[in-house]
Amino acid sequence: MLGISTLCLHHEPLPQALEKLAAVTGYIEVMDEGLHRLETAEPLLSCSCMFSIHAPCRGTNLASLLEPIRRASVVVMEQCFAIAAEVNAPVVVHPGYFAWPEERERAGEQLKRSLAALSCAAREYPVQYTVENMGNWEYFLLKTPDELPLIDGCGFTLDVGHAHQNHCLPAFLNRPAQHYHLHDNNTGEDSHWAAGKGTIDFTAVIKAIKRTGGSPVIEVADFDGAVESLHTLGKLL
Repeated sequence: MLGISTLCLHHEPLPQALEKLAAVTGYIEVMDEGLHRLETAEPLLSCSCMFSIHAPCRGTNLASLLEPIRRASVVVMEQCFAIAAEVNAPVVVHPGYFAWPEERERAGEQLKRSLAALSCAAREYPVQYTVENMGNWEYFLLKTPDELPLIDGCGFTLDVGHAHQNHCLPAFLNRPAQHYHLHDNNTGEDSHWAAGKGTIDFTAVIKAIKRTGGSPVIEVADFDGAVESLHTLGKLL
């Protein structure tokens, strides 16, 4: 089933966003930020859809060299896991970033420490989680396939828009993924356009999804574009 992220309605309160999305899909990914920040599972328990949750990322950094920040970021993810477990929802996390090029290797080690802690928490709740590849943003980890060893042993979310922006989507499509974020761009900005508005070959993307059995979520910036993508990609599936 094709899901849709609440990103397309991030400016509306979560209950309203869930109501609108539930009218067009039975699978919703909640962007756990801003107006859609989850303090409890209650908003999701009131909705009959299947869910996944995109954990908070803009104020967290699992790769931080500042140990208090890294530990606090892990705690935030664990709180997200607790809510996700109540609704049987998998969780997507970002890999984090470093502040200076010279810190890249140490940031990778910090990320591994954080993921080890999250893997323990995921078994305890239990909940499944995956780590997402990043767009062409300076100082972020996990932008290309050669960095996948950083998350060895963890599940992977392939964000096709991010991979396309980094000119490595075909190589990523050859790797196994458990979850997919679907949106388009022209390799310039991380624009989160509707499928077909940019230069991504979604026929190849859908083939990879069918091969791996991963869960696809439309992560388009506006509601109309998300619904349009639902119809466009639904025909390919």
